[in-house]
Amino acid sequence: MPSCVSRQNWAARAKAEPAAAAAIAVFLLSLATLAGAWFFQYVLKLAPCPLCLTQRIPYHIIIPLSLLLAIAAIVRAPRNLVLVGFAAIAIVACCNVVLGLYHAGVEWHWWPGPADCSGPLTDFRTGGSLLDQLHTVHVVRCDEAAWRFLGLSLAGYNVLISLALAIIAGFGLAAARHAPGVASHATAS
Repeated sequence: MPSCVSRQNWAARAKAEPAAAAAIAVFLLSLATLAGAWFFQYVLKLAPCPLCLTQRIPYHIIIPLSLLLAIAAIVRAPRNLVLVGFAAIAIVACCNVVLGLYHAGVEWHWWPGPADCSGPLTDFRTGGSLLDQLHTVHVVRCDEAAWRFLGLSLAGYNVLISLALAIIAGFGLAAARHAPGVASHATAS
C-alpha cells in the first residue's frame, strides 16, 4: 500500500511540475526510439549501417540525462542545474537532427556517404585465399534505405523524433525558467 501512495505522489508531482513532465516525455520517447531500433535490428533482422549506429549515440546520452533531469525537477533541484540539463538535451537532439538529415541525404543520393559504408577492410596479410576473405564481407550500405514507411526511411524518422525531442526539451527549458518553486543559486543564497 505505501508503494502505491508513493507512486501517486511521484505521478502527481510530475504532473504539477511541467519541467519534470517534459523530462519524462523526453525519457519515454528516447527509450521507445532506441527500443524500436533494436526491434528492427534483432527481431526484423535489418542490420544497421555505420550511420545508423552513430545516430543511436545521442539516445545513449539523452536517456540517462532525461531520467536524472526528471528526478531533479521533481525534487526541485537548483534551477540552473535543470536549465543546463534541458539545454544539453536540446543540443544533443539537434546534433542528431543533423546526423539524421545527413544520413537521409546519403540515402536519397544527394551527397556521398562515408567511406566505411562501403564495407570493412580486411587484413589481407593473414593468409588464406583473398577470394574467400572477400566472400565473408557483408556490407550494410548507408546509401540504401533498408525500410521505408510513407516515403521516409528510419533516418528520416530519426530526424522527426530528434526534432520532437529538441522541442520538448525547449518546453522543459521554458517551464524550468518560469517555475515558481525552483530556486536558482543566486536567489537561494
